[in-house]
Amino acid sequence: MSDFEISTGAAADDDANTDADTPAILEGHPILAVRSFGVTDTGLVRAVNQDQFLVATLLKALQIEQSSLPQKKIQHSPDRSYLFVVADGMGGHAGGEQASAMAIDSVEEFILGTFKWFAQFKEPDQDQVLTDFQTALGDANARVLAEARDWPELRGMGTTLTLAYSLNDVLFIAHVGDTRCYLCRQGRLYQLTHDHTLVEEMVRKGTIRIEDAAKHHLRHVITNAVGGTSASLKVEVHKLQLEAGDRMLLCSDGLNGMLTDEEINHVLLDADDPAMACNQLVLRANEAGGRDNITVVVADFQAAAPAENSRRSATNVVDLGRLSDETPDRIS
Repeated sequence: MSDFEISTGAAADDDANTDADTPAILEGHPILAVRSFGVTDTGLVRAVNQDQFLVATLLKALQIEQSSLPQKKIQHSPDRSYLFVVADGMGGHAGGEQASAMAIDSVEEFILGTFKWFAQFKEPDQDQVLTDFQTALGDANARVLAEARDWPELRGMGTTLTLAYSLNDVLFIAHVGDTRCYLCRQGRLYQLTHDHTLVEEMVRKGTIRIEDAAKHHLRHVITNAVGGTSASLKVEVHKLQLEAGDRMLLCSDGLNGMLTDEEINHVLLDADDPAMACNQLVLRANEAGGRDNITVVVADFQAAAPAENSRRSATNVVDLGRLSDETPDRIS
């Protein structure tokens, strides 16, 4: 496998990322066609589903009110980008369900009201995309905290949130908590985000072994969340260059808590399309016990038709880190 290139921004912990490599600018990448699907399931144990997800296409549209010309009432620009979000709420008295819904609603408001149209962008705009998503999650954090202050029964409610945004062949990620973003490439599964949990911190510090983390009794203790008991928020951000044939997965811990990465990868490799992948992952997680809510979003990135690539924009990708065949399939 060729080197896997990913650049890393602000993380949940200063030790989580390194910037050792010299930035390498890559230009002129093709547009990728995107197929996606999402599904959420309560599982077999929980009474309420506190997970939420969003799959959205961003595009310019022109609604024709009146015209002397024979044309469609609504016309769309061919330029599109794609937004994927998974949030896993936490808190009693419906607080978790409300927090995750509120966080995604806040992201939607940010996209519609503040986010710049990046159909064509240059290198400085990429950093702005990451900054914008940090701001979006900060706004969501403030909104959840304010709601919890107004309603004592919701005090302490919070949510994880993992967001992925694809534009042409660049994927931007903003992440808080222990929901995850994976990338399946050439048969291998890469975990692109860190879990913001006490156990993950213990692994990084060498207190426990990585193979013991999945069963550790503190594995569900979240150290960084939208809302919750702390006003501070550290948004982990990444960007990477996509390749035709890539398959991305966002999921709540109701999936990876029931299935190993190897089992997840097996399903992703076998499924013909995103809908089949999502449904099979939920089925397998429930067969393994379904102890938590299960939410999955899968997106496929394929080479676009020649007509699409003739419109391609100059896209810059900064490589600040690498995962090779000799390194573990995770960012460290």
